[in-house]
Amino acid sequence: MIPAPVRWRVTPVVAVLVAVITLLAGTPAYAEPSTQPSEEAGVAPTLLEQLEVTNRAYLEAKALSDASKARQAQIQVDLEKAKQRLAQLAEEVGSTANAAYRGSKFNMTAALISTDRTADELLEGVTTVNYLALRDDKQLRELGAARKEYEKQLKAMEAEVKLQEEQTRQMEKRAAEAKLALDKAGNGGVVNGVPVPSPSAEPAPRNSNGGWSPESATIDDPTTGGRITPRTLHALEQAQKAGYNRFVGCFRPGDRFEHPKGRACDFSAQTKGFGGDATGDDRNYGDRLAGYFVANADRLGVLYVIWYRLVWTPAAKWHRYSSAGGDPSSDHTNHVHLSVI
Repeated sequence: MIPAPVRWRVTPVVAVLVAVITLLAGTPAYAEPSTQPSEEAGVAPTLLEQLEVTNRAYLEAKALSDASKARQAQIQVDLEKAKQRLAQLAEEVGSTANAAYRGSKFNMTAALISTDRTADELLEGVTTVNYLALRDDKQLRELGAARKEYEKQLKAMEAEVKLQEEQTRQMEKRAAEAKLALDKAGNGGVVNGVPVPSPSAEPAPRNSNGGWSPESATIDDPTTGGRITPRTLHALEQAQKAGYNRFVGCFRPGDRFEHPKGRACDFSAQTKGFGGDATGDDRNYGDRLAGYFVANADRLGVLYVIWYRLVWTPAAKWHRYSSAGGDPSSDHTNHVHLSVI
């Protein structure tokens, strides 16, 4: 029988009960169902709540910053075109103004009123003067429009630069908050012990400004009888497409974190169910899977990854955590936990 998704033990009483049950049953209790808070309790619930808020804000700021950089690149192209057009029109208008200053318009007008011109010649002259006047007026209007377009692009660039600077400040602020929360929980410094490959996942859909829109659990979970969000399903399918096809469970009720919201999956390091500490090929599988999620965090909308007594967030990267329960389930030494935004 395949064990149910992992459940955490969060109080000494529960720990004692599980130990007694284990002794009586004579078998490990690594993945028993429970209504207690989920395995994310390996990081204190209050810490998880802080991480969710700070990393959600970090991801939103990063999405806006990335979108702003893309817009700046396009504005730079438009700005260069407007600059070249402005220079071209300024040269043309300058030539016309120079000709007028030298008296060519006055001489032409004087010639038009000469008494020795025929009616046809006079009409032709008037038409020519009218055309040149319209041409000069069009040049001036085009020059004015080009100047406005150039000024518009300059203002757009200034606005985007300010937006990017603000989002960068927000990202730095949220990263500092996440690191402070982890440090206060006794999690130490950044630990980057998982190999990270090149991104390969197909990007999940984003909203029009490049951010992550909130999603509800509207999709049937292929791993359980519950429902998950489209983004969670996308991350699951992309991981499986990349070759990570061992046992996995996503939706489950019973706590206030991501699993009941359909925003999380537990990827076992073993082929069937959740067993003891992953070693050998199983450990290597978990390392590679955790690295895969980290590498594709931007593409999949990763909120955090927990694996082998480590937690990774977009803002704080890898940190140790010390509040796990000491067993393979709560220490996440038998499965990789993924939460998406």
